[in-house]
Order: sequence, then structure tokens, then C-alpha cells
Amino acid sequence: MSERIITVSDGSTGSRSAPFPLIPVAALLVAMVSIQSGASLAKSLFPIVGAEGATALRLGLAAGILLIIFRPWRTRLDRAAIRPLLFYGAALGGMNLLFYLAIHSLPLAVAVALEFTGPLGLALWQSRRPIDLCWVVLAFIGIALLFTYGTTGMGLNAGGVTFALGAGVCWAVYIRIGKRAAAQGRQAAVAYGTTIAAILTVPVGLEHTGGHLLSFDILPLALAVALLTSAIPYSLEIVALQGLSTRTFGILTSMEPALAALSAAIILAEHLSLAQVIGTGTIMAASIGAVTSDSRSTPEPV
Repeated sequence: MSERIITVSDGSTGSRSAPFPLIPVAALLVAMVSIQSGASLAKSLFPIVGAEGATALRLGLAAGILLIIFRPWRTRLDRAAIRPLLFYGAALGGMNLLFYLAIHSLPLAVAVALEFTGPLGLALWQSRRPIDLCWVVLAFIGIALLFTYGTTGMGLNAGGVTFALGAGVCWAVYIRIGKRAAAQGRQAAVAYGTTIAAILTVPVGLEHTGGHLLSFDILPLALAVALLTSAIPYSLEIVALQGLSTRTFGILTSMEPALAALSAAIILAEHLSLAQVIGTGTIMAASIGAVTSDSRSTPEPV
């Protein structure tokens, strides 16, 4: 899915001396391609273990990988960080589960575009500038365009749309709460948060799939999903965050719906109608507009 590593609490992401540093930009682009490719592979698990089982496998394996990579127990956690960390993990788990439930019945690119309304809405909610009304209108136009008939002749599933928007709400909470959790160390927060999310979602997956979740036959694919959606992009995004401004990071991540469409077309043979392509691009434009206009002021950090 599309979750991001949270930025540091002052809203910055590192050095601003280079407006378009090659290595951080390349790292972020590879991370986004990895995330969307992993989401496409995860969807291929649905016929075997369902969206719930795929979520459990993804988060369970990702938690183990991140615990090994980051070894968060070496970071001392302040007692005040425990509660935000719990909410952060719950938001992460809810975001993953709802997103996978969404792509069970929606094209991947459409689900990603709808999920983007969460962080976009959070950014606009905190703003009081008249120009941001333009981005709200643009986002609504994009959403309306998504509700058209695709090349398969099937409209959007109402349940899938609800799940995607719910994932967006969880993403907004993840951003808001994650700032506090990250104060004790980004790597520790990510590893512990993913572990909490796994604790919450693995029982759901086991209840839904039973013994199929533990089948050795699906382990290689599940491990690939965990690596592509968590371990690889998280590691690359740390590199990106150290060399990109918040503005550049936000603009680049707004490309994710397009990357999701490309990945789904290649891996899943999912194709959008022209109106849905325009709608996805419109939501991306609203996100880019909100980021660029926000950079002209000094808003409250999320």
C-alpha cells in the first residue's frame, strides 16, 4: 500500500541545499515502485487467503523483518511515547487491512487515489488559505471522475470505495499520531508500530483463513510482498528523507496513483477507463497543489 515513513517533528526532511538531489530522489522513486509492485503481488494472494489473510501475512512477516533490521530494543522509549506508539500501530494496521479490503474489489490505482484523500484532507483541514478551496474542488472532481465505468463494464464497488476512504482516514491518523511516536526514533517507531499492527491483524487473518495462512506454498510470495511493501521501501525512504525537503517529498509521493496504475496494468492486467485515468491525475494534481501552496507558509507540523 501507500504508507509513508513519517517525517521528523519539525516538518523538515533533511538538507534543503540541493533542490533536486539525485540519490534521494532515486531512492524515493524506487521505494514507491516497490510499494505498488508489492501491492499488486499481494492482490494475487487474495484468491488463496483473502484480503484479511494477505494483510496478516504482509504485516506479520514485515514486523519480523523490521525487528531484525532495526533492532528497536536498542532505542530507549520514554513512557510518554507508549500511548502514541499504540495508536500509531493501530492506525497502521487499520490502514493496511482496509486498503487490502478495498483493492479486493477496486482497481489498485483507484483505491490508491481514494486513499490519498486522507492525507490530502488532513493538510487542507489545517490550512485557512482561500487557495486551498481550489484543491478541495479539484479533489472532488477527481473522485467524481473515478465513479465511471471502466473498460470491463463494471462500476466501482460501494464497499470497496468505503474501505479505500476508510484507509485514507487511517492514513491521516497515522501521519498525525506518528509524529509523536517518531520522537523516540524513527526506526524504532516503524518497527514497533508494524509489530503492533501485526498483533492486531494476524488474528483476523487466521480467523478468516484458518490453516491456509500457514501454508508453505504461499510463503515465498508472501515474503516478497513483505519485502517489497515494507523492508525495502522503508530503508530507501530513510535515505530519501535525509536529502529531500518536505515540499519535494510530498510532490514526488503524489505520483503514487500513477505508479499504482502502471504496476497493476503490468502485473494484474488492470486497466482504467479514460475518465478514471483523468480522475486519478486530478487527485494527484490536487495533492501536488496542496503541497506546493503549503510550502509558501509555515503551517503547523503534522
